[in-house]
Amino acid sequence: MVAGAIYTAVAFLQRSETLITERCTAVGSGGDDLATDQAANAALITAVAVRRGLPARAASIALATSMQESKLRNIGHGDQAGPDSRGLFQQRPSQGWGTTAQVMDPYHASNAFYDALVEISGYQSLDITDAAQQVQHSAYPGAYAQHEGMARAFASALSGQTPAGLDCSLRSPDTAGDPAAVTAKLTAALGDVPTSTDGRTLIVEADGTQAWTVAQWAVANAKALSIISVEVDGQAWNRQSRDGWQPAQVPAGQVRVTVADTPAS
Repeated sequence: MVAGAIYTAVAFLQRSETLITERCTAVGSGGDDLATDQAANAALITAVAVRRGLPARAASIALATSMQESKLRNIGHGDQAGPDSRGLFQQRPSQGWGTTAQVMDPYHASNAFYDALVEISGYQSLDITDAAQQVQHSAYPGAYAQHEGMARAFASALSGQTPAGLDCSLRSPDTAGDPAAVTAKLTAALGDVPTSTDGRTLIVEADGTQAWTVAQWAVANAKALSIISVEVDGQAWNRQSRDGWQPAQVPAGQVRVTVADTPAS
């Protein structure tokens, strides 16, 4: 009887897991959720802006552009308008954006986009679609406008301007996480940040906006990096509970990112 009950409970949980639609949402996005791979790319694009000291407006323009050009995915093909277009922004090597390998590198592609954006006088005061068009020179100049709401919401959350602004609904991880892998990805995105480890928890020394940038970057990357909880500034995001950010006791000046242990068979 006990064994049967346990089996039934496990089977129920397994079925429940399969019913979860893995998505990420940002406060104020108006229901424009992102798939987990899109959210991770949005976090990378925004992190590059933060690392460069650019305002959230720059990230908003970049996210709207990438959503229109590639659906926020690092795709390895172009279209009839640009058969050699590649990457997050569909940049063309033939138009000076870099080699094919470079435009397929999300870090290079993001930096190349921002390099062009900051050359536009007064870009921060332009409509997002106008600024995007001046960088991209698209055959469909008005197309970027449809992504403005999503772009502003995710840029605000991922740049730390909206604390507790990003949430991802995820299934339980099926592989163990590695704090060293989280550190490597975080450093690649945001540069050197003071870190240490405590078992399966990565501890990042940060506060204020930077702390929320790190924390919400971690939530956006939780799927790929098997992150199960993120704690910051008196709040915690827990992958298993799936109830968004909740009050928690967190040491001041720290972001605590915990990864999964080896899943039970």
